[in-house]
Amino acid sequence: MAKYIFVTGGVTSSLGKGIVAASLAKLLQARGLKVTIQKFDPYINVDPGTLNPYEHGECYVTDDGAETDLDLGHYERFLNIPTSQANNVTTGRIYQTVINKEREGAYLGKTVQVVPHITDEIKRRMMLLGNSGQFDVVITELGGTVGDIESLPFVEAVRQIQWELPEEDCVVVHLTLIPYLKSAKELKTKPTQHSVRLLSQEGVHPNVIVCRTERPLNNELKKKIALFCNVKPDAVIEAIDANSIYEVPIKMLEEGLDVIVLKKLHYNGYSAPDLTKWNVFLDKLGAPKSKVSIGLVGKYVELQDAYKSILEAFVHAGALNQCKVQIVNVHSEHLNAKNVQDKLKDLDGLLVAPGFGSRGVEGKIEAVRYARENKIPFFGICLGMQMAVIEFARNVLGWVDAHSTEMDASTSRPVIALMDEQKKIKNKGGTMRLGAYACDIEEGTLANSIYQSNQISERHRHRWEFNNNYINDFQHAGMMTSGKNPANGLVEIIELKEHPFFIGVQYHPELKSTVENPHPIFVSFVKAAKEYAASHGKSVKQTVEKQSA
Repeated sequence: MAKYIFVTGGVTSSLGKGIVAASLAKLLQARGLKVTIQKFDPYINVDPGTLNPYEHGECYVTDDGAETDLDLGHYERFLNIPTSQANNVTTGRIYQTVINKEREGAYLGKTVQVVPHITDEIKRRMMLLGNSGQFDVVITELGGTVGDIESLPFVEAVRQIQWELPEEDCVVVHLTLIPYLKSAKELKTKPTQHSVRLLSQEGVHPNVIVCRTERPLNNELKKKIALFCNVKPDAVIEAIDANSIYEVPIKMLEEGLDVIVLKKLHYNGYSAPDLTKWNVFLDKLGAPKSKVSIGLVGKYVELQDAYKSILEAFVHAGALNQCKVQIVNVHSEHLNAKNVQDKLKDLDGLLVAPGFGSRGVEGKIEAVRYARENKIPFFGICLGMQMAVIEFARNVLGWVDAHSTEMDASTSRPVIALMDEQKKIKNKGGTMRLGAYACDIEEGTLANSIYQSNQISERHRHRWEFNNNYINDFQHAGMMTSGKNPANGLVEIIELKEHPFFIGVQYHPELKSTVENPHPIFVSFVKAAKEYAASHGKSVKQTVEKQSA
């Protein structure tokens, strides 16, 4: 039987429940336990797939095609194991399931209510992975904060599970804020006390209090929190601000978070944690020997969470190259032929980011043109690849009105077109080409040298594709279609022959990059940026310094 850990949050959102959950999971995994993490979000959307990135950050996609919360990316990056549809559940999905069952007559005419029907479905989902027999421990992160109206059914479900399971099979970890008041020059515990009291009023009693703070907690403060929150002093854990999210597992190890949880779960004789690979990564991350500047060209650059997986993939690739990657945000909507030289001239590489819609696409096309003509290392992801195709069609093939039918349905040169299976689809949620698909790579290509393989599998999230009617035109002009889906011939990878590093991919490689396995395209791209900087007389030497979070 699996054991269950629930991570709740109080006082304020964005404290880092996902990072704390992932850090605890990493420590338990390092001690030899089989661990998974799941996220329960209280919003009524069925999944994040239809949410604007400004609203919720990036939409993370799993191998099995689930559009999920970005915290699942943290789970995979820390644990180095894939998640699935079962690892992310929303209020919308819960209600959709219950309503469908009611329509089928599954409740035998009973009045369907939040308790027990909604809470029963929440509990079923919460214990689904645990009942699979694959895991020793299932960690469940509850989105939002205690006191939110929409979170109440989830908190009630946790209360029932805490009551139903043996005491040694269920632990509740509550993450809260200890603010520092500069005027008083002291840390304040009252918000934490109120948060725990509110959680207790709902019948859920936390076993461990994790305190997010910007100043160290002394023993007196920990004893005070323990006294008023009804936990032992050793169950009050300091979570002080870190330079990098990847330092958090080490800080939690030093605080003994994993040990106190293991004791409460009655795990005896657990082994010492093996964090050898993790520490090697941190050593490289904290002591880069070089530095490059890479432009991230996108239209959501105001919100870093919109490109979270891309940014973290650069951290992984930078550490492997022992290079600090400085990301320079370039808003594509503000980029044009007149200012492109001024905005991009100091960069060592350009990544054109994914996205949807017409806003900012002309700026992305200008960025591609600049990278192609000036031989700057280029990497395009999804829409970024499509913009590279359009730019080549316009400026090399001479098709001045070439475009994607997503932005211009009447173009005479639809070099990017809607996939056939997408043409009859009307509902937007969960209907894109999603999840892992195979790709065959031609030998002797840049992609082949990067992957060191002829066959790969990568995750997708798109509706439009390279129009295969134009493949011969592109290939004769120098753009190679070096990777294709073996089942339908969909172009997955494009590259240029006469360019030191120019690659575009239809899929999302950033979603598979982890601490222990940085994605090879990002690794090669950073290496190419280093070589470009050195060849242009730039100093790439970097003094030893901490990589900022």
